[in-house]
Amino acid sequence: MNPQAYPYVIELLLGAGAHDAYMVPIIMKKGRPGILLSAMVARTHLEAVVGVLYRETSTIGLRIQQTGRRKLPRRHLEAVTSLGTVKAKAVTRDGREVVTPEYEECKRIASERNIPLLDVMKTLERELREGTGTA
Repeated sequence: MNPQAYPYVIELLLGAGAHDAYMVPIIMKKGRPGILLSAMVARTHLEAVVGVLYRETSTIGLRIQQTGRRKLPRRHLEAVTSLGTVKAKAVTRDGREVVTPEYEECKRIASERNIPLLDVMKTLERELREGTGTA
């Protein structure tokens, strides 16, 4: 498979409902280099993801494993910050709520304001941690 298609395939898998998808370089039988493509998907989206894999990759077979998943309690919110209103995620960990700005929001602000992405992320994380960014 042409490696130039890797990002496209990942994008399609996510669009088909995969929670996440990733590739890892591996050494296969007879010492041949290969790529292990993994997609985590709920049963409700499995057929759509399988369709993408058969249509867009050179694979001739798949291994499907069922696995469990645990998630921390979370909620989505909008916070007013010095960089404007941003979408954020609040996760409860050990009885304490941690609020994190959504990556796409950070990217948008960095692009709109011509500020380095890491500076945007640090600013928003600090304001949300200190409570100066209000929900």
